[in-house]
Amino acid sequence: MKKYIYIIGLLLLLIPLRASAQQELESYLLIAAENNPGLRAKFNDYMAALEVAPQVNTLPDPQAAFAYFISPVETRVGPQQFKFSASQLFPWFGTLETKGNVANQAAKAKYEVFLEARSNLFNEVRSTYFNIYFNQRSIKITRENLGILGSFQKLTNIKVEAGQVSAVDAYRIEMEIGDLENRLALMIDQSNVLDVMFNNLLNTEDDLEVQIPSILWSNDLPIGKEQIMDTIRSNNHQLLVLSLQQEVLSFRKELAQKQGKPNFSIGFEYTVIGQGSDNLAGTDAFAFPKIGISIPLYRSKYRAMVNEVVYLQEAKESEKSDKENLLETILENVWKEYLDSGRRIGLYKNQLHFADESLRLLETEYSTGNKNFEEILRMERKFLNYGLELEKARTDKQAAISFINYLMGE
Repeated sequence: MKKYIYIIGLLLLLIPLRASAQQELESYLLIAAENNPGLRAKFNDYMAALEVAPQVNTLPDPQAAFAYFISPVETRVGPQQFKFSASQLFPWFGTLETKGNVANQAAKAKYEVFLEARSNLFNEVRSTYFNIYFNQRSIKITRENLGILGSFQKLTNIKVEAGQVSAVDAYRIEMEIGDLENRLALMIDQSNVLDVMFNNLLNTEDDLEVQIPSILWSNDLPIGKEQIMDTIRSNNHQLLVLSLQQEVLSFRKELAQKQGKPNFSIGFEYTVIGQGSDNLAGTDAFAFPKIGISIPLYRSKYRAMVNEVVYLQEAKESEKSDKENLLETILENVWKEYLDSGRRIGLYKNQLHFADESLRLLETEYSTGNKNFEEILRMERKFLNYGLELEKARTDKQAAISFINYLMGE
C-alpha cells in the first residue's frame, strides 16, 4: 500500500500545477489516484507480475531419491540394501536469463496498463468535473431567466389589469415559467447523479462538495495537431503496451529456440552394501558425478513453438498499426470538437450580448406600448439558449483538451 501511494505521488508530480481553480481539480485527481479501486487493482496486477521473474529465472529444484531393495541384489562384495541419489538439472545456456527477460517485459507491459488506467481515470474525473460545472451553471442561468420572466410577469399583470393587453400574455408567461421550472427540477436531479458519479470515481468515505469556478478557465493546447499525433505515437500507453508485448514475443522466440537445445543434469548415487555370505562387511558404492543429458529429438515440436511466436509477432504488429490508425481517427474527431468549441465560445459571447440588448429594448418598448409579447418570449428563449450554449462550449473545449491529453498518455 505504501509503495502504491509512493508511486502515485511520483506520477502526480508530473502533472503541472495551474491556476487556483484548476489546482482544486488537481487535488481531486490526487484523491482519485490514491483511492480508486479500479486503479489499485491494475497496480496490484503489476506488482504480481514483478514476482514472476524470480520464479522462472532460477534453476529447477534438485531431485532426490531413495530406493530400498526388498529382495537384496547380490553383488560380488555383498547384497545391495538401499541407495540414495540426487541430481540437478541445468537448462541450455542462457535459457533462464531469457525466461527472466520474458517475465520482466511482461511486467513492464502491466505497468503501462496501470498508467493507461490512471490516464483514463484522470480523464473521467476531469470530464465529470466539467459536467458538474455545466450543470451548476445551467441551474444558475435558468434561475436568472426565471427571475427575468418573473419581472415580465409583474409587468404583464399590471398591463392586463389596466386593459392594455390581453390576458393571453399572462397565460403565455405562466406557461414559459412552468416549462423552465420543470427543466430546472431535472437539472437539480441531474446534479445528484453527477455528484454520486464524481464521489465514486474518487472513492471517498465522505461525500465531497465539489468546488467549481464561477467561470470555467479557457486554456488552449500549447502544441499543434501534428505534434500531438507524434506525441501519441511515442507516449500513448495503449501503443506502449503493444510495443512491450512485441518485445515479450521476441524473448519468447529466443526462449523457444533455446528450449530446442539439450539440457544437462549432474548428480551422485550412493549404494549401501550389506554383509556378504562370507560374513565380511560389504563396501558401499559411491558414484559422482552422475551426468545426464536430455536430447530434444522431436524437432517438429520446437519448430512449431518458434512458428507460433512468429505468427503472434506479425499479429501484434498489425494490431499496433491498426491501433495507430484508430488513434489518428479519434484525434481528428476530437480536434474538430476542440476547434468547434473554440469558435462557439466567441460566437455565443456575441450572441448573448446582442440577445441581452435586444431583450432590454423589447422590455422598454413593451412597457411603453403594446408591442408583440410573443417577440419578447422568443428573445428570452434565445437569451437563455445562448447562455447555456456558451457554457456548453466552454466545457466541451476543456473536455476535448482533457481527452487529447489522455491520448498523449497524460
